[in-house]
Amino acid sequence: MNGVRGPGRSLGLETLVRLKRGHRSMVGEGGTAARGLPLPEGMTAPLGRDAVAVPARLGPLVVPRLPRVGCVYADGTHWWWIVPSDSDYALPWPAPAHYSPGAPLPGTARLIHRPDGTVPYTPPIPLYLALCRVTGTTPEWSRPLSA
Repeated sequence: MNGVRGPGRSLGLETLVRLKRGHRSMVGEGGTAARGLPLPEGMTAPLGRDAVAVPARLGPLVVPRLPRVGCVYADGTHWWWIVPSDSDYALPWPAPAHYSPGAPLPGTARLIHRPDGTVPYTPPIPLYLALCRVTGTTPEWSRPLSA
């Protein structure tokens, strides 16, 4: 086969999830185009970009628990971290964190931390663990299984 998809060839679940996420990140509430977090000049997001938001009161508690901090934005009520796309795959972020595919945020958000280098990411697993710690949530993979 030459890799061309023809009639009758089905798409895998992973492909369907990515297609849906791509559409969701390009369209905001009410079907209008969503505005993504702007990247600082000279930065690129080769892995795509999503965002994790937490109430502003938690932001200062999370930062010291991270080994590396990427771009962080604040809008007065929330702090937003840029993470690679699909960083929520099989990972329920602890409340009150909010995961935003495509990284849309209010127009009032401003950059409060810019890392050295050319990528804006905060590593998602350390961010997840830091959020679990400050919210008193047990990480999903540490919870007992029930039958």
